[in-house]
Amino acid sequence: MSQLFNLADDLRRTPERAFLTDDSREILRFAVETLMSGQAAALVMLTEIRGGAARSLGAQMVVREDGQYCGFVSGGCVEAAAAFEALEVIATGADREVRYGQGSPWFDIVLPCGGGITLSIHKLRSAQPLLAVLNRLEQRLPAGLRYTPETQTLNCLSEVIPSGWYNGGFQTGFQPCVRVLIHGGSIEAQATAELAAAAGYDICHFDPCSVQIDADTAVILLWHDLHRELPVLQAARDAKPFYIGALGSQRTHMQRRKKLSELGWREEEIDRIKAPIGIFPKARDARTLALSVLADVAAARLRQDDR
Repeated sequence: MSQLFNLADDLRRTPERAFLTDDSREILRFAVETLMSGQAAALVMLTEIRGGAARSLGAQMVVREDGQYCGFVSGGCVEAAAAFEALEVIATGADREVRYGQGSPWFDIVLPCGGGITLSIHKLRSAQPLLAVLNRLEQRLPAGLRYTPETQTLNCLSEVIPSGWYNGGFQTGFQPCVRVLIHGGSIEAQATAELAAAAGYDICHFDPCSVQIDADTAVILLWHDLHRELPVLQAARDAKPFYIGALGSQRTHMQRRKKLSELGWREEEIDRIKAPIGIFPKARDARTLALSVLADVAAARLRQDDR
């Protein structure tokens, strides 16, 4: 009787959003902090999409035993309902799968996109796999989580993987935070750094003694001086960042191409440089240029993730 009362009490709790985020690192940290404090929690994973959806496969929420939750698995229309399901999973200890939208028994929960989603809800039993993912991301290494419904377990993966079902388990891939290397002493560089920081990017500035360029870095050159760009371009040549963009007109870029060719750059290497930088031409003020540049960076990142 006591157990039934506790379960009913758990299910009467009203879920509330702890804070707004769709950043995987913040969501996993919330889970780790919850478990470390001695509270129970459940991980909600978007494991199937039917038709359209507001979030990508692998999107996650974490729900704490007191009803506090963070993360998104839709555009905001099913999160509270999913949190109620997660509270029941926490109370019973039995993982479950729920469907919303197309193909769902819940006719009162409609997805605006007209599609359907399936969520897998797992009661977290250890912080270790989550900590392992966070540690890899902190070291700027890719990571993954594998959820196996049959054994109700999570495991950290140390390889680059697309999110999806593989051999009876659902795997979610995580990439390190985008690092934005901004090189320039101009007001355009300052505006771009401020906007990038607001977008949650990791901001750094070029140091020839400690080059911090990797495959998850966007290199943004905002000098009006080709000579000052060269050390950064040379460092980026072998590091292969996912984006290289340089300020200047078409004429300036022709001069840049000529100089780099003289330094031994191959045509395909030079072609990786987006110049003029940004998604729309002739941005004449610093903030408009910053928007143009960072939109271009975001688009390049999406193309990288879709490969």
